[in-house]
Amino acid sequence: MTSSELHVLSAMDWDEWYGVLEGAFGGASKGPEHREAVRGITDLGRSLAARDGKLVVGTAGSFRFEVTVPGGRSAPIAGVSMVSVAATHRRRGILGAMMRRQLDGMREAGEPLAMLTASEPAIYGRFGYGAASRFLRAEIDTARVGLGPLPEGTDAVRIRTVPLAESLADCEAVYARAVPRRPGMIARLPGWDAIQILDSDPTAPLLCVLAETDGEVTGFARYRNRSAWDASGPAGTVEVQDLQADDPASRAALWRYLFGIDLTSTLTKQSMPVDDPLLHLVSDVRRCGLRQWDGLYVRLVEVGAALTARGYAAPVEVVLEVEDEFCGWNTGRWKLSADPSGAVCERTADPADLALPVRALGAAFLGGTSLTSLAGAGVVHELRPGALARADAAFGSVTAPWYSHDF
Repeated sequence: MTSSELHVLSAMDWDEWYGVLEGAFGGASKGPEHREAVRGITDLGRSLAARDGKLVVGTAGSFRFEVTVPGGRSAPIAGVSMVSVAATHRRRGILGAMMRRQLDGMREAGEPLAMLTASEPAIYGRFGYGAASRFLRAEIDTARVGLGPLPEGTDAVRIRTVPLAESLADCEAVYARAVPRRPGMIARLPGWDAIQILDSDPTAPLLCVLAETDGEVTGFARYRNRSAWDASGPAGTVEVQDLQADDPASRAALWRYLFGIDLTSTLTKQSMPVDDPLLHLVSDVRRCGLRQWDGLYVRLVEVGAALTARGYAAPVEVVLEVEDEFCGWNTGRWKLSADPSGAVCERTADPADLALPVRALGAAFLGGTSLTSLAGAGVVHELRPGALARADAAFGSVTAPWYSHDF
């Protein structure tokens, strides 16, 4: 595959391009309303179409987001999305060509970081992406699992059902306040808010409740109530799409409401942080059906700028010997001097303290993967005794990284 076969997406080619993307992910359409919403947020100038003659056979796009990084800072990042290759054109270098074009473009644009969520975890490591966050999926037996004791003030929180469209502004305000509190959270771009309430399942409509404290909205939950009956009676499922809250009492009040919905015996949540407070509220965590999945994958486009952009939990001075086969400009030694007030990362000729591939830096970037665990797997190599422990203390985050904004 040569770069001449890659084209920046034009508006007139969007329908064909998006059809190829849908086909690569099983061919199921979410309906015309969702399609038009995606068309509206597609950044054509950041989207690529791979062509074989007149046919589109590959797709890729990205969005320029602001993401929360350790230390509560915000950093620019390219959110890679809409990546696919037609089944008829696999193993022809199309994906590699699109990744090459994207990363070169990000570097030219001064974007130090890229991130994505992977349909298959084996795909992106060879392009320098490392698994930087994880999340939990839960399937809770609410017939046997309860909540309590609940935080002080829970009973003072009012839960109110609100139509989706009417609740959107309040929900987005709560979401915006949540973004700075956790690494990996993404500030919402214009047009993305409406996508959160698109409802393509008439059998179980999307519902919304707001939590209110002293007349102010302090949380929300969006969910579906999927009715079912078996030989023993009602066996419905509450499917929680999103839940955000400003404080422990509002969070607990929302969960209490969801656990108590009539005619249901199961509650599911497709994504929650690995340190979610709910784990400490439930009466029996073993019956919560928890399963861990990989979440965000992070790629350092420019090592120096990327490591300078985040905060550090402890003072550290470490020289990193970085290997980057796909983006050779990162290969070499980098000296990171950092403390909680700021960081500088520059090229150096000093002896290296740690040697690691760029994907390991991506995995550790949000503070959710320890360098020590990567060293235990033989991915990171300590060259100066004590350097690994000091670097780990600096790179860590007291709050586990997570994202609730799909892209």
